[in-house]
Amino acid sequence: MTSEKRAALKQAVHDKLMSLEETELAAAIAHYENYLRDSQLDDREAHDKDDIAEARESADLAAAFDHPVHTHHSKIEAIENTDFSVTDTVQPGAVVSFNGRHFVVVVSTVKFDCDGVTYMGISTQSPIFKAMDGLKKGDRFTFNGREIVLDDVI
Repeated sequence: MTSEKRAALKQAVHDKLMSLEETELAAAIAHYENYLRDSQLDDREAHDKDDIAEARESADLAAAFDHPVHTHHSKIEAIENTDFSVTDTVQPGAVVSFNGRHFVVVVSTVKFDCDGVTYMGISTQSPIFKAMDGLKKGDRFTFNGREIVLDDVI
């Protein structure tokens, strides 16, 4: 693969990763705002115990959705601040392949497709990243008792 194609691939994966996290952030914000809105009692003078209990439950749920909002903000910030240039070494921003699977080293994500290939984001804090940090295509590392060969690093 030419260096131009490798760079285009990295850009496409970066863009898809950002889109994925922005979508997840928007969903988390929508859930948070819906539960927050439901936690507010209306202007009536009296509220029964059920109204107060439902408002409190919605407030608790809104608080629970506050954490995913912060998590997705942090992931977007990490993606924005990571160098996604082409590399031959496993490091933050690298795309690595082994055993027919493809990973992006920056933040953990669900599986996503980009140009017909399925990827998954892995965190720089993950044990698998720590096992292969600094390695190159063709290098071997051991993870969970298995020896793995890096098929590609971009």
